[in-house]
Amino acid sequence: MKFFENVFTYDYSFPAVSLAYFLRYPNPYSRHVLTTDVIDRYVDPATQRLHTIRLHLKKSKVPSGILKLLPKGIGGSDNSGQSYILETTIVDAKEGWMRTESRNMEWTGILSVVEKQFYQSQPLEGAIDTLEGLSLDDKRNEQTTVRTTVTFRSRFGQGKFLGRRRAEPSSDHTGDYEEEAPKRGLLSSLSTAGIQRTIELIGLNRTRDAVLKSKQGMNVVLERLRSGGIVGVLEGMRQDREAIYGPEGGPWKRVWLTGNGHASTEDDDH
Repeated sequence: MKFFENVFTYDYSFPAVSLAYFLRYPNPYSRHVLTTDVIDRYVDPATQRLHTIRLHLKKSKVPSGILKLLPKGIGGSDNSGQSYILETTIVDAKEGWMRTESRNMEWTGILSVVEKQFYQSQPLEGAIDTLEGLSLDDKRNEQTTVRTTVTFRSRFGQGKFLGRRRAEPSSDHTGDYEEEAPKRGLLSSLSTAGIQRTIELIGLNRTRDAVLKSKQGMNVVLERLRSGGIVGVLEGMRQDREAIYGPEGGPWKRVWLTGNGHASTEDDDH
């Protein structure tokens, strides 16, 4: 298991940063994010905290460095495709903090990545004691710190078949064969533990770049929010979607048009 930790401060108020977090996709630094869906959202009546569960669909592929360590064919024909990220958030607007957790839902046996963030308002010395509004004055009066912790765990070579071995009668040795076969077919000079550590290190190195891009994307959304409000953010989203999908707007626009009786002639022909 490996860990990555980073602390960063945004020169914006907590209300602005927490709102930008929920409006951050798409942006110029996250055009690999295809869709975002809210699965559940509610306010806890006892704590008055907002709870949200979202599912993000992203373009993804198995990193080439990891692919070299895997048995032939396990990464698919071109090791590319899409993957889902499950995100949970808790926001306490009164106390000025937000806690988030994101985890991958594909390839978890090869590499499980869990990212946790804690956002906290930091009023500046001598500033007005308020959390309201998103204006430029609030940007001067308050900052927001975020602590990011990412955990990497690879279980490659264990788990799936190992669990089957424990569950099946001792007279059936199929599980033993399937568990050992992949390990013997790998790089003979590396142990299973060594491969796991290498996979975790590759994930760690990729995350350093991803965290930087995430900060840059958030700052883009925050600047849109500061200069143009919600309208400015939505216009920026429209431009980013066009950059991803073109003027047609992508699959979601086609679904919407079809549902409203505006299917194109091309769609009718097929």
